[in-house]
Amino acid sequence: MLPRLLPTEKSDPELVPFRPGLWFGFFNAMAWQIGIGTPMVLFCEELGASAFQVGLAYSFVFLLTPIQILATTLLPRFGYKKVMLGGWASRSVFLVVPMWLAVVAPRWGVQSWMAPALVGSVFWFCFFRTIGAASIMPWLYAILPPKARGRYFGSDQFLSGVAGVGTLMLCATLFAQLPIYTALLIQYGLALTGSGLSFMALRRLPDAPNPEPIGLGKLWRDTPRHMFKRSDFRRFLWLAVGYAVFTTPIPPFLAYFLKVGPHLSAGQIMGFEVLRYSGVIVAAALIRRRIDARGARPFFLVSMLLYLAVGLAWSSYILGWWEVLGGIYVAYFVLGLAAACWTIANLKYLAQVVDEKERTVMVSVYGAVTACLGGLSPILWGLVLKSEDPVTGAAAIDMRVFLGFFALLMVAVAVLSSLLARLPEEEEDAPASLAIGHAILRPFRAATYLVGLLSLDPPPKGGDGMEPDRPGR
Repeated sequence: MLPRLLPTEKSDPELVPFRPGLWFGFFNAMAWQIGIGTPMVLFCEELGASAFQVGLAYSFVFLLTPIQILATTLLPRFGYKKVMLGGWASRSVFLVVPMWLAVVAPRWGVQSWMAPALVGSVFWFCFFRTIGAASIMPWLYAILPPKARGRYFGSDQFLSGVAGVGTLMLCATLFAQLPIYTALLIQYGLALTGSGLSFMALRRLPDAPNPEPIGLGKLWRDTPRHMFKRSDFRRFLWLAVGYAVFTTPIPPFLAYFLKVGPHLSAGQIMGFEVLRYSGVIVAAALIRRRIDARGARPFFLVSMLLYLAVGLAWSSYILGWWEVLGGIYVAYFVLGLAAACWTIANLKYLAQVVDEKERTVMVSVYGAVTACLGGLSPILWGLVLKSEDPVTGAAAIDMRVFLGFFALLMVAVAVLSSLLARLPEEEEDAPASLAIGHAILRPFRAATYLVGLLSLDPPPKGGDGMEPDRPGR
């Protein structure tokens, strides 16, 4: 089936040389869905990790975005391909640690050092992933024909979506049918295999000439100006930060809560994740063709309405007002819809509030600020959510604080809705949405991909700035 979805000499000869990039997206989804997704959260809980440790592990991918900016300085010296391959090969090594833990934990029993070891492996996985991620978007932009980029990213999104849903369904099945450590061992073996195959696919992609040196000095000087100078960009940036702070903690702590609270099985929780991802795919399919005609603002408000429903649903569940398992599936699906609505509207509106001459810098600043500040949120919430079972002493979650989290979420949604409704928007001749590949299908991490646009345009000759030498390139 999959070969039919890939370009051929007959269906799309222009994209045939870039088929390995599509295979990369497919196999890479197998790695990240497990290595930094819900299976990782469930593994942390199984090893006795606290809510703080879970929040910390989940946040690494966000907090390391400044490293991604610094890593762009490697591109002029080593080139796109070497930086990407180096990062991806190095990160794969740290998938071996969870595999080893899955082998020794049932034999030795859970030890106090095991959860920190898993969290540490996630840090280094994310660290080297971040270095490689500094290369992938500018590399693709450098080698893809401009007219073929839309078709390439469309195919990439679809194949990544297929692999993502397939991986989640397989994980759910493994958790349901096998002892948990056996299931985790197979899953991390699958992640390591996917990481290896994605590396091999990258090796087959054509390289591009090394970019010109990137001056980061202007980025550091201009970042405070873009963050605090009165403008439509500043206004939207801080609204997006507010959104990130209140929504980033939802996925990891929901999975953790369902495991330590009502003690649902790992297989059931992975089934909920399939519904969340399905909601993202459905929203992407329904909205992307409509947003150009209707603008971003209505979909921001739809997203807020859906998040309000999410807050109400989980608050009432925590209070014990309902316990229907089917309701959890619906709540997860709505969460996926809400996240995708925001991400697609975000990419549309952000293109309108950046200055064309400083587009690359402003978009990178936006991605770094929202990702970092949003990534701090799970860590801080983890500190106040962590608790212990009064009987067994096992790690637990403070239900009153978790209820307070959703109460604050609903208040934040109400405030954000009133502010988003007043955003100015161009109704005619609005710029096209930003294209950042498969980020739409990873809405809770979309901001980290915006940082990858930093090195798309070289600095003007004779200076250390970062403005493109050809506007609209």
